[in-house]
Parts: sequence; C-alpha cells; structure tokens
Amino acid sequence: MPGEPIAPAAEGTFAEAQAPDAGAAYAGRAARALGFARAQIGRPCVQGASGPGSYDCSGLTLAAWRTAGAALPRTAQEQAGHGTQVPLTALEPGDLVFFHADAGHVGLYTGDGTIVHAPGPGATVREESVFFAGAQAIHSARRPA
Repeated sequence: MPGEPIAPAAEGTFAEAQAPDAGAAYAGRAARALGFARAQIGRPCVQGASGPGSYDCSGLTLAAWRTAGAALPRTAQEQAGHGTQVPLTALEPGDLVFFHADAGHVGLYTGDGTIVHAPGPGATVREESVFFAGAQAIHSARRPA
C-alpha cells in the first residue's frame, strides 16, 4: 500500500513493514513537505542552493520542511542530528533519509521505497528509489520535529 514504511530485506531490497501510526499532525505536516518537494521536481541541482530556482540536497529538505512549519539546520550532516532517529523498518512519508558514511546526502522518503532528492550538481530534483546509490549507501533516517 502506498505510504507504508519499508524494511531492509535480506536480498538487499526493501519489504513492506508495519509500524504504529505517527499521528495525524505529523502526517499532515509531512504531506505539506512532500507536496513542496514534489513541486520542485525538474529544477536544477546546484551546490549550496536552497531555492527557489535550484536546490542542493539539504536545501531541498530545509525548504520543504519549512513550508510545513519545521526548522531544519542547513547541511545534511547537521540535519542527520536533528529530530528523532527512525529505524529504517519504521520509515514514514516525510522522514529524512541520509546516505553515505558521513551522512553527506539527504532525501525525503515518499513511501514505497522512494525518495525525492536533489542528487547533485548537473542533475535535477527527482523522485527515485531509495537504492539509487545502492543499499550499502543508506546511513540513517530522522523524523523532523
């Protein structure tokens, strides 16, 4: 079902998992953040940009969650220490998913094993598999406050 949390499966894919309801307040705010992020699909990725015409990964998540009333730090590494840590088995739409050993990349989880993110300079904001960089690249996840 769309929006269901995901869990890593043994063969390196995500399988659907059951998790308790995050609450209507979070779901509503997350929907606003995701709506904003999806509206940016196709905009250019530019290092250090936080909108409105272009974004880097953390600039996109910062701008998206700002529209939902949450203040995030500017960089992916700072965002990786903000909010509540979430196990990958309990991801919900709107959660931040971090990548690489240094948590140097971030995307917004959309459900069904996908994220919206700004992949890097020269690319455009897109929605794609959370495995875009391979399962081993996933670092952690956080739920903004």
